[in-house]
Amino acid sequence: MEREKERKTDRVQTQKKDYFSGHRKRMSKRILLLLVALGLMGGTAVFYFRGADAESAAPYQTTQVTRGDLLVAISATGTVEPEEVVDVGAQVAGQILSFGKDAQGKTVDYGSVVESGTVLARIDDSLYAADAAQAEAQVASAKASLQRAEADLGQMKAKLLQAERDWQRARKLGPSEALSQASYDAYQSAYETATANVAVGEAAILQARASLAQAQALFQRAQRNLGYCTIKSPVKGVIIDRRVNIGQTVVASLNAPSLFLIAKDLKRMQVWVAVNEADIGKIHPGQPVTFTVDAFPGETFRGEVGKIRLNASMTQNVVTYTVEILTDNSSGRLLPYLTANVQFELNRRSGVLKVPNAALRWKPSAEQVVPAFRESFENPDLGKKKRGDTESSSRPAGVGGEVMNRGVLWLPEGAYVRPVPVRVGSTDGAMTEVEGEGLADGMTVVSALQTQTGSQTRTTNPFTPQFPGRGGRPR
Repeated sequence: MEREKERKTDRVQTQKKDYFSGHRKRMSKRILLLLVALGLMGGTAVFYFRGADAESAAPYQTTQVTRGDLLVAISATGTVEPEEVVDVGAQVAGQILSFGKDAQGKTVDYGSVVESGTVLARIDDSLYAADAAQAEAQVASAKASLQRAEADLGQMKAKLLQAERDWQRARKLGPSEALSQASYDAYQSAYETATANVAVGEAAILQARASLAQAQALFQRAQRNLGYCTIKSPVKGVIIDRRVNIGQTVVASLNAPSLFLIAKDLKRMQVWVAVNEADIGKIHPGQPVTFTVDAFPGETFRGEVGKIRLNASMTQNVVTYTVEILTDNSSGRLLPYLTANVQFELNRRSGVLKVPNAALRWKPSAEQVVPAFRESFENPDLGKKKRGDTESSSRPAGVGGEVMNRGVLWLPEGAYVRPVPVRVGSTDGAMTEVEGEGLADGMTVVSALQTQTGSQTRTTNPFTPQFPGRGGRPR
């Protein structure tokens, strides 16, 4: 009996535990569902109010009108070159035996400072020395031949004098019992022969003198070739390139091989710039130029146009002209053959109002314009009549007499924009000069349209194609 009571008690307690456990689970589920519902309601409310704030905010990206300097320039790329370069070559063939010494007594190398006449290199001169010795011997032989010819001529002249005297005596006697006809003829023949021999002797002297001159010319040529074996600097300057090594053989045939490149003065440099044919008409000698080099970032160098070369070049149907820019390099910072990013100054405007080009390119839809301006926006001719504009005044003169075009800037007014007519002047590619009534430094203008989705903002460009379902313009 007691065991049955215990079992009944246990069953009752177990049923109570199951009941309370199921009740707690049901309560937890109800609380969880309630919290989820409250979270959804709160998120919906936040999303709604944020959307309302977004709709009430102006959906435009804006920029400001600023006052400052504007530089209109043509950009191009060039190379820094020494103003005058001398290419020293070899006029004879041979092996490089040694290099000379520079002004500091060091072996000639890159960057060596040399004077005019400084020995740069020596070529093996053994063959040329032999040729010079042979030519010198030929000169001595020609001189001896000339002396012999002169001596022979003297002997011939003496024989002529003797023959002339004999002939004169024979003419006085004539053919007679004292002088036979044969002797008379012999004297005459001897005189004529001596006369002819003198002429031959004089011709031999002329020939000997010509041979001597030829031998002397060959000797001078051999000496000159021997002198070419010593390469000397023709100018004072700095060696910027050494193109041979000791032991290398140079061969001079039709073209003289280049051994050294010497810059006369690195304190004056040039920048050679290739300018497109579309821009060459805007460039003239004396025009100010600024340029930068990658070796010294952030540093700007100045120069001016020195010369425009007329020998144009064509690359892939693009015609370019080489423009020489002169610049001072007294500091020695500019090195030969650096790449220069050049800007030719066309116009410099100081203290003008300017805006980004995007602000002048942007155009709203009719629904975005303030209602009071929509009629003139949809009918531009009507707007012109109201403003009193005419075709003749479509290109008025700006500051300094510069011809300016018409343009429009848009000022944000809540969810709408209001037009402000302006006159557009010079541009540097990023900013444009503007002027007009009501413009002021710091004025806010619209430059693009932006759409808001949740907490993310996306800026749209009026020239970008719009796809369905990707956002639209606000009303």
